Amino acid sequence: MTAIQKHIEEAHFSQRMNGLRAAVLGANDGIISVVSLLMGVISSGASQATVLLVGMSALIAGAISMAAGEYVSVKSQSDTERADLAVERASLEANWDEEVIELAEMYEARGVSRETALAVANELMAHDALGAHAQDELGLTDTHAPRPIQAAAFSAAAFVSGAVIPVVLAWLLPASLVWVLGLLTLVLLFALGALAAYAGGAPMVKAGMRVLTWGLFAMVATYLIGLAFGVSVA
Repeated sequence: MTAIQKHIEEAHFSQRMNGLRAAVLGANDGIISVVSLLMGVISSGASQATVLLVGMSALIAGAISMAAGEYVSVKSQSDTERADLAVERASLEANWDEEVIELAEMYEARGVSRETALAVANELMAHDALGAHAQDELGLTDTHAPRPIQAAAFSAAAFVSGAVIPVVLAWLLPASLVWVLGLLTLVLLFALGALAAYAGGAPMVKAGMRVLTWGLFAMVATYLIGLAFGVSVA
């Protein structure tokens, strides 16, 4: 087994962070935003049919919002990277020798001797000049290349996976058991935080409690708002 093959097979937590972050953010938003809205509607005295309608509307609107937001964000990043590559391509065409020296100086700054740095820079640029500068100067790689549509679909799916749980619970449970909805949601939030921490190599209990605390705050706030208004929206 070569050193490169061995490195590929190693499980590095940092390699999971982009997908992990999106999954946790989407599912966490789905659970907290939808269940908080449901708690407020339930405490206001709304009928179960209205509660279900509100829950489904929040699920659909939230998923679309998450997808749109993620698409716009990642597409903007993609456009910026494409513009940077265009600038670098033009610079390579106009100032090849200066670009070789620039790349070599980066390697020198990392501890490589001047002669070796120049040799490496020349060899890399002879093979793929734009790729060498994209990676070492701009920090761009194919592995972390922005993919807007994929990011949008993933974000929406993560939101729905979290939001569907409180919607189903609100549909099955009577309004008098709203505390059960809240309790089960807190358990889910803790499990979500702990799972994300486990996948990322972080302390599980601390992460779980962090997510649980914010979820509890949101649910209590919207529940009290519903009680304060005390108006049925049925």
